Amino acid sequence: MPAEGIGSDPRRHTTPARWRVLGHPDGMLIYQARCIVENHGWTETVTQDHHKIMLGRSGAYRRRLNGRVELSDATSVLLTRPGDDLAVAHPFGCGDSYTCLEIDPSVLAERPDAQRWMDRSGWAGTSDATLDLAHRLLVAEFRRGLDRFEMAERLQRFLARLLHHSDLAADEVDAEVERAVRRRPATLAAHRRLADRAREVLAHSDFTLGLSEVAREVGSSPHHLSRVFQRVTGGSLTAYRNRLRVRAVLDTLAEPDGRPLGALATEYGFADQAHLTRVVSEQVGHPPARLRRLLATAGKDPTVNA
Repeated sequence: MPAEGIGSDPRRHTTPARWRVLGHPDGMLIYQARCIVENHGWTETVTQDHHKIMLGRSGAYRRRLNGRVELSDATSVLLTRPGDDLAVAHPFGCGDSYTCLEIDPSVLAERPDAQRWMDRSGWAGTSDATLDLAHRLLVAEFRRGLDRFEMAERLQRFLARLLHHSDLAADEVDAEVERAVRRRPATLAAHRRLADRAREVLAHSDFTLGLSEVAREVGSSPHHLSRVFQRVTGGSLTAYRNRLRVRAVLDTLAEPDGRPLGALATEYGFADQAHLTRVVSEQVGHPPARLRRLLATAGKDPTVNA
């Protein structure tokens, strides 16, 4: 049976959490956690002692990885190495939930596709819809129950997919850095702050805010905000909002209460059930009814209501 509890994470981390260990096969540990917010300021900096992957599921927080401050949300993926320094803050007054995968160096040393991660410092990026669904399906399968052999193989396959994704994303970031050096540093920094602020507002909204309301919240015009967000993130505000909404829907579909899809459409700001179905299907390739069956687990996830 998966182990679960409240307190420090299964291995030393930055914040107390409610956690559930899903498996520990062949030099790998996978668990889910929801942070328990005791204060909104920065935690003590913790030096990482494992190669660790953190995949966002809900909520948002600020992270300081090796001195660089950025926003983490439900779309975020964070890779750290032993020796990386990490601190977090929850200025928004709510916790976040995530899935964590810790991997022994001996496991990574056998993988040519892990060399880039082994050689560089911590990396932070985002997951696309297909990677996020693969992550959630993996969790659902672990919670249903797997033997150690199948656990290890499924984690190895997921790791291959994630490392490929992170390498492609890192290449895109390198290209963006080359383009950025041609722009004024002060302007670039201001645009990044504006985009991050918009992400914060959307990550903690109930998805009923209009574009004008989000723009007012961040002190910008709708046109300027839309243009800057596209330039900084490579995607539109609408696309980012839909990514957050779909992740929230997937979280809810995994719960055992089986709320009607029409109620979910209203809760997450879709025009109607057909609109919810269309957006979810476009992003992850399956309609909500099928996803509910795929993500269903026997019991309620204790990390959700910490």
